[in-house]
Amino acid sequence: MTTSQVRVRFAPSPTGWLHIGGLRTALYNYLFARRNGGTFVLRIEDTDQKRYVEGAEADILESLRWAGLEADEGPGSNGGYGPYRQSERSELYRRYAAQLVESGHAYYAFDTPEEIEATREAVGETFKYDAITRNKMKNSLTLSEAEVQQRLSSGEPYVIRLMVPVGDTVAFEDMVRGKVRFEASEIDDQVLMKSDGLPTYHLANVVDDHEMGITHVIRGEEWLPSAPKHMLLYRAFGWTPPVMAHLPLIMSPAGGKLSKRKAEEQGIMVNVRDYIQNHYEAQALVNFLAFLGWNPGDERELFTLEELCEVFELDRVSKSGAVFNNDKLSWYNAHYLRARNPEELLPAARAELAKHGMEAGDDAFLAGAIGLLLERIETLAQLPEAGAFFFKAPEQYDEKAVKKAWKADTADLINTYLAEISGLEGAAFEAAALKAALMAVIEKAGVGMGKLMLPVRLAVTGVGGGPDLFQTMQLLGREEVLGRIGTAVQKLAD
Repeated sequence: MTTSQVRVRFAPSPTGWLHIGGLRTALYNYLFARRNGGTFVLRIEDTDQKRYVEGAEADILESLRWAGLEADEGPGSNGGYGPYRQSERSELYRRYAAQLVESGHAYYAFDTPEEIEATREAVGETFKYDAITRNKMKNSLTLSEAEVQQRLSSGEPYVIRLMVPVGDTVAFEDMVRGKVRFEASEIDDQVLMKSDGLPTYHLANVVDDHEMGITHVIRGEEWLPSAPKHMLLYRAFGWTPPVMAHLPLIMSPAGGKLSKRKAEEQGIMVNVRDYIQNHYEAQALVNFLAFLGWNPGDERELFTLEELCEVFELDRVSKSGAVFNNDKLSWYNAHYLRARNPEELLPAARAELAKHGMEAGDDAFLAGAIGLLLERIETLAQLPEAGAFFFKAPEQYDEKAVKKAWKADTADLINTYLAEISGLEGAAFEAAALKAALMAVIEKAGVGMGKLMLPVRLAVTGVGGGPDLFQTMQLLGREEVLGRIGTAVQKLAD
């Protein structure tokens, strides 16, 4: 099937939770489609049933939806090229595999796994099933036609392999990497159909890209070794291949590809669901991932998804790997988090506080606390630690702050301030009045502001820093503040 319109696809396998590298691939495909007025297709490549993970497809769909990358076509949204799960397209692959055998571009192989392993042990690790070794193996090239038919009729297990031509060169222009060349001698006669009747990745991928009219294949660099195999398949079928673009790897700060182990060592989450569950801002992760291998050509760093669609070009994608920078991601998240209305964050904030056994209070109180803390946190996961004093009176006081703030005359100053604010009731217990009372006490005592303000903060919050003290006291309320200050005077006087 052919089309003049740009059509791209994101084709994940449901063998685990969606990786951030997968989300970046989906993002680049989505941006390219939108930039060129094309179609973004989601295809689920689920032919590897041994590695299938229950719930993985749902995770992929949820993650894409969370990131705002809605597919134009895919499971549940048929655009005329479905079905979009490879497990539902098996008959198509069998038909095309048989066509390759009939045209002499593929052959039946009856070697058992044990026989292949024995040959590998005899030859060594350099062994591959190719033009040199295929004539010594058990396949339709070495067996008589009658024996081949007898084996097929008896139901003997077999696979179908592509016959890689001898002495050939596979070359193509990659939109990211430029001219790419592979020698056919480096390529094995890959299996196209497995003995269970299911296709391998290579056959299903090429057949589906052709049948779905895919014009551009944008995928990770790890798939580059598969590209010559796919090009040979396109050639065998007589089809025009799509334009290829292989994206650079996402690298670990410690060096090398960002593997799960390296990510854990660096405190990096690799699954998109972890960012969702930890209440990251979707726009932040999308903006961050867009810059992992691409740049707009100017100094801008902040883009909405719509703005990215307007400026994204594949020729600005780098060939070299991009290092995952957790600090940069936190910077992005802080930016988008602070743009949110505190009321919008209430459910996520309650969930984070519940993880730490903290009571969040009513909506008005929690929204007030979030509003005061937003400039001091980068992710909502930091809310319980940064604002613990909003939800529970301090039981201990920061030792360094105590040593700095609590002097011989501190208790007298605080008690004087306590007496001043005790008369503020109801709406009068507000930030401006609380600050005015403190200023009056220090002026009368002839001391600096820090002489009283730091001890009061310590008494109310237990720490030496935080959001505006007087707004914090107003939010906590008269009874809570008076009680905390009284308790601190008693504890710290001992």
